[in-house]
Amino acid sequence: MTGHVAVRRFPSLTVSTPRVLVRPVEVTDAKTVTEVFVDKQTQRWLPFPREFGQIEGVAWCSESAQERRDSGAGDHYAVVRREDERLVGCLWTKRTDWVAKVTEVSYAIAPDTRGFGVAAEAVDALAIALLLEHGFQRIELRVAPGNTASRRVAEKAGFTYEGLLRNAGHVHSGRVDLEVWSLVKADLGS
Repeated sequence: MTGHVAVRRFPSLTVSTPRVLVRPVEVTDAKTVTEVFVDKQTQRWLPFPREFGQIEGVAWCSESAQERRDSGAGDHYAVVRREDERLVGCLWTKRTDWVAKVTEVSYAIAPDTRGFGVAAEAVDALAIALLLEHGFQRIELRVAPGNTASRRVAEKAGFTYEGLLRNAGHVHSGRVDLEVWSLVKADLGS
């Protein structure tokens, strides 16, 4: 017998709330995705290439998303505001551990949409779907200390602060610690 390990494909999912729809990205999302990722605040806290352009946006919405989904590592999602069907942000899952049933969610929101609870609503909807409908037991968020807006997203989405991973991440300005936040199935009650 060989030691073959079956790769689980990340579940394709769409979730909605009264204000947002979270769905897999499409190639047609690339222009807006690029605009979100080149934003000054996004660039401050997330290590996307400074020269992130339309080609990278297309790849993020197509090949990269497909590879992540097919490998079981995660997926890329669009956050669409329901009132005008405008893409206002992105979510992506990564560091998926199928044995432990854990994945991490990251997010970036368009500058003119920040501060209205859209990120927290989208993260919460995705996390609950992963926990209740797809068998995950733990969803993590990692936040660089000082990123108070991201910390507020974690709190509003119902995540619990667990501690600090020292020197665990990087942004354009250098190495950073990362706060670990989690939502577990038990947090949702019965």
